[in-house]
Amino acid sequence: MVTNPDLAHPDIAKLIDHTLLAPDATRERIARLCQETREYGFASVCVNPGWVKIAAQLLEGSEVKVCTVIGFPLGATTTLTKAMETRDALANGADEVDMVLNVGALKSGDEDWVREDIASVVKAANGRVVKVILETGLLTDEEKVKASLLAKEAGASFVKTCTGFGPGAATVEDIALLRKTVGEKMGVKASGGVKDYETARRMIEAGANRIGTSSGVAIVKG
Repeated sequence: MVTNPDLAHPDIAKLIDHTLLAPDATRERIARLCQETREYGFASVCVNPGWVKIAAQLLEGSEVKVCTVIGFPLGATTTLTKAMETRDALANGADEVDMVLNVGALKSGDEDWVREDIASVVKAANGRVVKVILETGLLTDEEKVKASLLAKEAGASFVKTCTGFGPGAATVEDIALLRKTVGEKMGVKASGGVKDYETARRMIEAGANRIGTSSGVAIVKG
């Protein structure tokens, strides 16, 4: 629930995953992230796995979801590790998980590996939202399409552009491509370089229905 009546763009808040994935994030900063998410009505907080339990405690009784990242930021951990990390995150209170695609497996043409890697996380998530981070800055358009289709086949809920730790950032062109590829029933998350309202608006118009950003407050204040 948005409690601040002076926001310039309150409607966009419910599409934002308010994100803090910095390696030097402190307990104080995580607490501030959670407070801001309550105050501005963001969809979720997105934190590293080590902070999930604390975020869940801070947000207990609210409608805010706790999101975390799996196989982050490289996506090159084993399938078993990703599944175990997912189960641990859920046990600590996570509601949604954003897993990183195994980019090397995709580029090797090993579609079965990529599909099973995603499917294992979907199974471990036990009905929770799973977003697959493609790291679009490393992929050709053909690879973006293939990765999106594999994520869809594996039962993921969303495809997502970037980790924010790799090359490039979310683009309107990529969002439009991902939306065209997965259709209307699957989610598309724009993440990486979305720092202001105008950029967020363009992403939504192109087909994004979730925005991952550390600049959520600036976006809704316009």
